Amino acid sequence: MTTQTRPPVNLDWSTLGFSYIRTDERYLSHWRGGQWDSGQLTLDNVLHISEGSTALHYGQQCFEGLKAYRAADGSVNLFRPDQNAARMQASCRRLLMPEVSTEQFIDACRQVVKANEHWIPPTARAARCTCAPT
Repeated sequence: MTTQTRPPVNLDWSTLGFSYIRTDERYLSHWRGGQWDSGQLTLDNVLHISEGSTALHYGQQCFEGLKAYRAADGSVNLFRPDQNAARMQASCRRLLMPEVSTEQFIDACRQVVKANEHWIPPTARAARCTCAPT
């Protein structure tokens, strides 16, 4: 998928748990005027949400985890992003939330993975990088 441009981060890959590790960039898209905007990468790791957000008041939100991994040839692959997009769309329908198109979902995941590729473990490790679209 991408070619690494920055050196890998210096982590002990064998001792990673499931805690949050801040990476460099994330993708943000807003629902405005009845549609999702084109979205963009941001360095800001703070979610700025309205005090009237349904996520705060009613727990109306969905989450879909997606794995990115480094192949033996050094390339980075996403594991079945189309199926992750379909599951997120199904969750949105159940919650009466606007769906993100499969194309935008996959494009957003690719952008985030490319921007944070140096956080993806080397092929010698059984580890994966989890993208968590919410």
